[in-house]
Amino acid sequence: MSKIYRLLTEDDTSDFCHKVSLALSKGWELYGPPSMAFDAARGVMRCAQAVTKEIEADYHPDMKLGQQ
Repeated sequence: MSKIYRLLTEDDTSDFCHKVSLALSKGWELYGPPSMAFDAARGVMRCAQAVTKEIEADYHPDMKLGQQ
């Protein structure tokens, strides 16, 4: 059994909330609080949320984390 980690990022829109909600519905758990930062080059706020998940398989760097 392994614990895997992902950092979900997106512009500060409902798309970010949907991305996090989808991960939660697939068994991922929030890891710490969300973060926000201003992307001056694009003129938008960006959001990030770390999530973790326990999986039965052994971790391997080639695995597609979003498909776990």
